[in-house]
Amino acid sequence: MKRSISYLLILFIGLSVGCKNKEVDEQTDVVLVGAGVMSATLGSMMKTLNPKLKINIYERLDLVAAESSDAWNNAGTGHSAFCELNYTPQRPDGTIEFNKAIAINEHFEISKQFWAYMVNKGKLPAPKSFINNVPHMSFVWGDKNVEYLKKRYEVLSRQLLFKGMQYSENFDTLAKWMPLVMTGRDRKQKVAATYMAIGTDVNFGSLTRGLVASLKKEAGVKVELNHEVKNLKRLDDGSWLVTVLDKKTEKERNIKAKFVFIGAGGGALRLLQKSKIPEGKGFGGFPVSGEWLVCNNQDVIAKHITKVYGKAGVGAPPMSVPHLDTRIINGKKALLFGPYAGFSSKFLKQGSYLDLTRSVTLKNIGPMMSAGVDNIPLTKYLISQVTQSDEERLKALREYFPEAKASDWKLETAGQRVQIIKKDEKEGGVLQVRNRGG
Repeated sequence: MKRSISYLLILFIGLSVGCKNKEVDEQTDVVLVGAGVMSATLGSMMKTLNPKLKINIYERLDLVAAESSDAWNNAGTGHSAFCELNYTPQRPDGTIEFNKAIAINEHFEISKQFWAYMVNKGKLPAPKSFINNVPHMSFVWGDKNVEYLKKRYEVLSRQLLFKGMQYSENFDTLAKWMPLVMTGRDRKQKVAATYMAIGTDVNFGSLTRGLVASLKKEAGVKVELNHEVKNLKRLDDGSWLVTVLDKKTEKERNIKAKFVFIGAGGGALRLLQKSKIPEGKGFGGFPVSGEWLVCNNQDVIAKHITKVYGKAGVGAPPMSVPHLDTRIINGKKALLFGPYAGFSSKFLKQGSYLDLTRSVTLKNIGPMMSAGVDNIPLTKYLISQVTQSDEERLKALREYFPEAKASDWKLETAGQRVQIIKKDEKEGGVLQVRNRGG
């Protein structure tokens, strides 16, 4: 399953913190906050396991899957670990850590099984509407990186889930796998790549919309767009009182629920704080935005048929791993390069510039400051990214596509990711930098 970098919180009955009961306008079994892929998936699973459940889904926007789940806001690999090099770091002794890659691939295989089940039950449309075959490649250059990739291949190719992985340092072989990447490149450059033919491109936006459309047809399921969850509190009986604002009428309602899941991306942090559960104390967030270069030349788009991932730059967060990425969006082939990291104080792409300041409390300001001091390289990297010129972005693209022309590409804003800052007894605060979704 797509690993969200959102704050995803399941609030179970039994957690402490009580409050006085308030007037209740409606009762339900489950409230899902946010209509993204996580809420849609959990709702679908819960309704499948217990058809009698009453489920309310609230989305602050007027569209389903418009934030992190949208196809333009994530990379779409499904995080199968075929090409993402940050999942297989090199240990100090030179060996390759691969357990995380295995675990991630296993999770993705389970996700595909669930999607296949939903398709067979008629609860998802044809697979091609949300998942398509696009080979996955890892590409590096330079002696040190080539040595690393070869070791990675030797380790992963022995694992059942990575059976069929190919490796090559041959220029002509690589040119067949990824012609755009190799055309115009110096043949003397030391290069290497791995190739997985069974890679996929997942449109999480289409997947989410399919799941939500199916849920809306189920008895007892209510999906309300333009509805923002403003508050949630523990009631004396252990259930939750969820205050929901209808953004069209400006009227609030109080919904009593036995179970609440917050899948609201960066918007989840404030609700986590308002819940007052012990687990939420000390949590902070640091927003990182992203941008893509999107190709507008159909002839160029047609020549590239893979997802080519490289290595992140020094100080770069894993979510900024550069890739020349073939996507299938709304049935049409697209080509993107990036992402370029940036900074915005918004916690959501369609959020407020005050999100960051509003999230600061007396309980998390210490961990946030501590994490900031410990992550100066990341700060420097973000500053360098924000101040990049068009020429510098094009230069980065040409490392993967040597003959790229500026006129064929347009800069587009991608999604927002809030990196988690956790309170730590030893270090004060730890920044858990996470990958871009997909």
